Amino acid sequence: MTTILVTGGTGTLGRLVTERLRADGHEVRVLSRHAEPYAVDLREGGPGLDAAVAGADTVVHCASTPRGGDERAAANLIAAARSAGARHLVYISIVGVDRVPLGYYKAKLAVERLVEESGLGWTVLRTTQFHDLVVQMLEALAKPPVLLLPSGVCDQPIEVAEVAARLAELAAGAPAGRVPDMGGPEVRSFQSLARAYLKATGRRRPSVNIPVPGRTFHALREGGHLTPERAVGKGTFEEYMGRRFGSGSAG
Repeated sequence: MTTILVTGGTGTLGRLVTERLRADGHEVRVLSRHAEPYAVDLREGGPGLDAAVAGADTVVHCASTPRGGDERAAANLIAAARSAGARHLVYISIVGVDRVPLGYYKAKLAVERLVEESGLGWTVLRTTQFHDLVVQMLEALAKPPVLLLPSGVCDQPIEVAEVAARLAELAAGAPAGRVPDMGGPEVRSFQSLARAYLKATGRRRPSVNIPVPGRTFHALREGGHLTPERAVGKGTFEEYMGRRFGSGSAG
């Protein structure tokens, strides 16, 4: 079996990727800012990063933040992986990074290009949003007494464990370039997702649909972040909510 480095290996996705790879018999190293022995800030690089990559056959790059620095982190990782002779770099990206003009999406697209031009064998997988991210957004929107929802916007949430299984499969294989996208099983309006969230949490909120201007929300209304033709996910939003909140008495 191979030695695989997982960046962001303590995060929502990276932790599950690590568990899956270890269950399949691979030697896995976890890199994150606070996880010894490979506690590394990728934006800074340095000897700790070199030590983490040394001897690794494959690098699965899950570390990411909307707060900035992804491009610098990726450049440092790629340089270290090249120096160490890694054969395969696997990167997780987001459906729509080339169509939705969010700053974070632009950074993810820039990292894709760095990976493609790295000189390493590479694989890039794009997926739709994870269930838990949709819940985070709805939790924020539900704090006021009235739930304000962007009109005309849909989402296609996917189960993170399914993405982790696919990434582990890709990491164990040969470099494959840009592989087919992964989307959740259903394209859902935000209103529908909000109703499911309120029911699962036992909350009551009146909701109002509001038109949101700007290029980003225009792209979202056009479905730039969706991939209905690749609705390969199995786990539904309601199933996730049932596991997380139980019978709906959490509110």
